Amino acid sequence: MASNDSIKKTITVAVLLCIVCSVVVSTAAVLLRPLQDANKLKDFNRNILLAAGLYEDGMDIQQAFDKIETRIVDLDTGKFTDAVGVKSFDQRKAAKDPSLSDVLSTEDDIANISRREKYSKVYLVRDNGQLQTVILPIKGYGLWGTLYGFLAVAADANTVVGLGYYEHQETPGLGAEVDNPRWKSSWIGKKLYATDGSVGIEVIKGAVVKGAPGAEYKVDGLSGATLTSVGVDNMMKFWLGENGYAQFLNNLKAGEA
Repeated sequence: MASNDSIKKTITVAVLLCIVCSVVVSTAAVLLRPLQDANKLKDFNRNILLAAGLYEDGMDIQQAFDKIETRIVDLDTGKFTDAVGVKSFDQRKAAKDPSLSDVLSTEDDIANISRREKYSKVYLVRDNGQLQTVILPIKGYGLWGTLYGFLAVAADANTVVGLGYYEHQETPGLGAEVDNPRWKSSWIGKKLYATDGSVGIEVIKGAVVKGAPGAEYKVDGLSGATLTSVGVDNMMKFWLGENGYAQFLNNLKAGEA
């Protein structure tokens, strides 16, 4: 009987310990959730500032971000809208919601995102009331998954100010070079649209020859990461095209957004 009692006690202690640990872990998760969400938002805002070339080490991120104007754009009309609330709108959730997104045809879905949200948040940087930069959320499939990032464009709606990705699953040392500051800086100053209005920017295979015809539209491909390079190129063509921000950028340039 002593042996059986010992086994029962061991099992009882083990079960109680599991219950206590579960309660502790669950409680910690609940208590830490606000802090985790705050840190996630802080990192998201930091990436917007980085794309716009406004981030500096040690700066107060929230204070800097508060100077940026956040607006909602109707991607079908290219105009600002109040159809959804700026603070409540979750763009990534909207892309999965049939009431807030549209299914893309195979022909249109060059970024391989399946659905496109009807509305998008955009971020405006102004200086004394004058628009300087607009930061656009972008996404598209790379080699292993969807890359999420921001493209910052100058007030002329045609010149790249910066590019950055805050989430991806690309291979370290290869596709993950989308995070390489040197590669990202190579986008600065590039032109988005050709003179005929078509999307001119492209990620090429190999390196861009400086001074060559059309070099202002070309960006070096990622060495050893052809599929990621193609994914980024398709992403740009989609989001700068008629299903993305083309109408908005045209309206912005004309002062009609």
